[in-house]
Amino acid sequence: MAEHPNAQLVRKGYDAFVRGDMETLRAMLAADATHHVPGTGVLSGDYKGQDAILDMYRRLGEETGGTFAVELRQVLVDGRGHAVTLHHLTADRHGKHLDEDGGIVFRIVGDKMTDLDECVADIEAMNDFWS
Repeated sequence: MAEHPNAQLVRKGYDAFVRGDMETLRAMLAADATHHVPGTGVLSGDYKGQDAILDMYRRLGEETGGTFAVELRQVLVDGRGHAVTLHHLTADRHGKHLDEDGGIVFRIVGDKMTDLDECVADIEAMNDFWS
């Protein structure tokens, strides 16, 4: 059975992120998309619009000296414009190592991602890493 189009879109987005293909990501994001990053760290907050979101992705690499890595583990869809991912993150920053599970709740309208809400398994560990 073919994978749902929303799952395919999200997988394509993760692949583009891993490869550093920001132009593909830009094409997948609605112009007014918002990415919500939880916690209290240097990258926490709401990023509104393609430029702000892509700049935050650039900063992930910059803040971690290029060590930030994500492995997509699962994509779940509801067939009504939502997709949920489960992934694993690793990175090094300022002598600290991140090795955590997380996910993103996506809102998809048509073939564009409009809202991305990050969730993490251990918010305190993330806050410490990004402090």
